[in-house]
Amino acid sequence: MATTGGEKRAALLREITEEGGFAFVASAEKAASGDLRAAEAAREMAWEQLHSCPRSEFGRAWRDAYALACLHVAGLRSSAAAGDDDRRAALRALDMGLIMGGDLLRAELEEAIARVLADRSLRGGGGGDGTGGAGADVGKWMEGLTRNRDLADVLKVLPVKSLSCKQIQRRSCISLEAFIRDYFLCESPVILSGCIDHWPARTKWKDIRYLEKIAGDRNIPVEVGKKYVSSEWKQELITFSQFLERMWSSDCSANLTYLAQHPLFDQIKELREDIMIPEYCNAGGGELQTLNAWFGPDGTVTPLHHDLHHNLYAQVLGRKYFRLYSATSSDDLYPHSETMFSNTSQVDLDNIDINKFPRTGEVEFMDGILEEGDLLYIPPRWWHYLLVANVNSSTAGVADC
Repeated sequence: MATTGGEKRAALLREITEEGGFAFVASAEKAASGDLRAAEAAREMAWEQLHSCPRSEFGRAWRDAYALACLHVAGLRSSAAAGDDDRRAALRALDMGLIMGGDLLRAELEEAIARVLADRSLRGGGGGDGTGGAGADVGKWMEGLTRNRDLADVLKVLPVKSLSCKQIQRRSCISLEAFIRDYFLCESPVILSGCIDHWPARTKWKDIRYLEKIAGDRNIPVEVGKKYVSSEWKQELITFSQFLERMWSSDCSANLTYLAQHPLFDQIKELREDIMIPEYCNAGGGELQTLNAWFGPDGTVTPLHHDLHHNLYAQVLGRKYFRLYSATSSDDLYPHSETMFSNTSQVDLDNIDINKFPRTGEVEFMDGILEEGDLLYIPPRWWHYLLVANVNSSTAGVADC
């Protein structure tokens, strides 16, 4: 028998009570009766629980509790008499519930988001939150997408020895059987061209007005700073329209902002409809582990690191430089000793300190430039560095095959 929303919430509050969350339950019950201050207090209590230990360690119940509190806050903020500021706050709360909350109330969060967006549309809002204004300059967006630097200019910003050694092999839309035989089983990288030309995203995402309409009001977590290992790096929650404006802004280098490794397609279903899962993800019979999105402006760098799973990277728009090192080269790439960054090299490929890292300069690598419509297969534990060569958006599915 199906469990109703009320039964789910009651069971959740009992579970939180058993874990000692008496104050949260009391506030949640007041919130359910229309007390906004209690709803905000409950959300803050759940937030503190989620940040009291590493994400991998906190329990499912408190993630669901956070989602419940977000639903209460949003419901009270988006009442019939609410103004635009309150509706923006409601949408922000709901998006945070999707990003940080558990799965128990996910359907309720998505339904609530649809109601808020529909209400804003009826009132003449939507298509951007009024604070971004990315749609005001379509020309700058297109200029960023179509800017193709000369190879000589590209080489000036790439690490030393770039595009002068072994190139990543390039094939044109080979069969699944050939991919498994020639690359997957022997764990050898390859660029596959012409495989995603049929994706709606290949044309729709070139129109900034479309992105504004579909996702402009939604709140997303972004990274600010050239590299995630730098001390200046930070995370922010901004609307998608604000993010788009930063991407085409002429001074974006001073506030380099990018969306990285975020399950955007789980959060914004309309964008998920613009892409498809390549058949190569069926190699080995495994299931797709994650489906993430990357959006970033010219100059965005992802430091040298490796992942544990087979990685199929799809370049939807723009160009990106990739450099790959074999998994057998790990010792010569000097991984961080700290657990959090153990999959990341200490070496800054843009400025190698040969005194601290004497062996890295002689390690063999392969590299290449990923063009629009390309797929790049990166085998497990292969080290990879990448740099955006113009305004860029990518999707990457990581398949455990």
